Amino acid sequence: MTRYQHLATLLADRIEQGLYRSGERLPSVRSLSNEHGVSISTVQQAYHLLEDKQLISPQPRSGYFVTQRKAQPPVPQLTRPVQRPVEVTQWDAVLEQLVTREEGDIIALGSGVPDVTQPTIKPLWRELSRIAQYQQSELLGYDSIHGMRSLREQISRLMLDSGCVATADDILITTGCHEALSIAIRAVCEAGDIVAVESPSFHGTMQMLRAFGIKVVEIPTDSVTGISVEALELALEQWPIKAVILVPNCNNPLGFIMPDARKKAVLTLAQRFDIAIIEDDVYGELAYEYPRPMTIKSMDVDGRVLLCSSFSKTLAPGLRVGWIVPGRYLDRALHMKYIVTGSTSTFSQLAVAEFIRNGNYHRHLRRMRQLYQRNLEDFTCHVRHYFPCGICVSRPQGGFMMWVELPENIDIVPICCALREEHIHIAAGSLLSASGKYRNCLRLNYASPCDAATEAALRKTGEALNLALENA
Repeated sequence: MTRYQHLATLLADRIEQGLYRSGERLPSVRSLSNEHGVSISTVQQAYHLLEDKQLISPQPRSGYFVTQRKAQPPVPQLTRPVQRPVEVTQWDAVLEQLVTREEGDIIALGSGVPDVTQPTIKPLWRELSRIAQYQQSELLGYDSIHGMRSLREQISRLMLDSGCVATADDILITTGCHEALSIAIRAVCEAGDIVAVESPSFHGTMQMLRAFGIKVVEIPTDSVTGISVEALELALEQWPIKAVILVPNCNNPLGFIMPDARKKAVLTLAQRFDIAIIEDDVYGELAYEYPRPMTIKSMDVDGRVLLCSSFSKTLAPGLRVGWIVPGRYLDRALHMKYIVTGSTSTFSQLAVAEFIRNGNYHRHLRRMRQLYQRNLEDFTCHVRHYFPCGICVSRPQGGFMMWVELPENIDIVPICCALREEHIHIAAGSLLSASGKYRNCLRLNYASPCDAATEAALRKTGEALNLALENA
């Protein structure tokens, strides 16, 4: 960290702690220079950085002042979905979102795509080029149904960071986490079964359940601690639930990391009611704190947890490389893998394996964690500045998804349609509910740095929300 960045961080901390109050004049450039023993240009750079973050603002001939800001919005309260088995809806809305994603000039504030422009991904391009240059004919043939052993060995080493011990033989390579989840669901469920899910929950998983004829019980979920263990226990007592599907680490869309005690409590319930746990850990490596959080799979002693993940969020979705550790359901998962895709592309597998083996993956993760955490600060600042008062905003502990809850009399769905005319895409909360709940909520993606175009999109979104609130 440079001197001006260190000074800017110090001043930002003082502002957040209330030592410099909203609207208060900050010390002059010269006095700060003397106080901290740095040059005047260093102080000016620090002030410019704080100005970019909208923490301070200059006034001609008067100096710098702490920006008048709205109070930090509260986090969303425990969600309260309808707690009975329902059929999944919302396919038309999900399809519309997928089509919107293909438009080249759209500012995608609601997608699930990571930033793939960072320099730490360049070694992956080199691996892809090197593999293509050698033109190994075997890479154009069918791979083993298990996936390339070299990649499975690297994944087994990566999993140690989450406390999970798995050998290469325990792992199946899949075409992204999407296929891993599909295999997991069909390995433990059949048409007509019931599963429990967090609420809100990833719309891709919801649509799989719809396609497989499986009903869903949405469980109340806290934006800080995750699924309600008490509500899950009550649902298990009431309904013949076959599995529970969770994203306990860096949850999509709420961003929480479930405390280890709650993870153990969910596993204890699964053992008591003899059900499976399908754990989606696709964002787990993007936790802002290190070491990364433990998985529920790491606590599993009888193989009832099916762990699903991929490199789609940590590296690039276009690689289509994921994996599943199916535990006791390995034979069933192999059969599901065979009837769906058979084998996964060898080209991407080999490139990713070499990228990890050469130490590039951990370097890339370190950069992305820092980048996403900075982006979160910028986006939170803009949301607080442009969006209406009375909102609740999640405080993600990892990943790059933010959940915003507005007053219940606001309907986000028509606002999304209006913003699309201005080439701005946000995701309505109803996409992430089996029954179309959360029409007053939206999901924001803060993977890309908040440039002028993105800030303008957030401002226009805020204007639309403020107008809707005035007319409600």
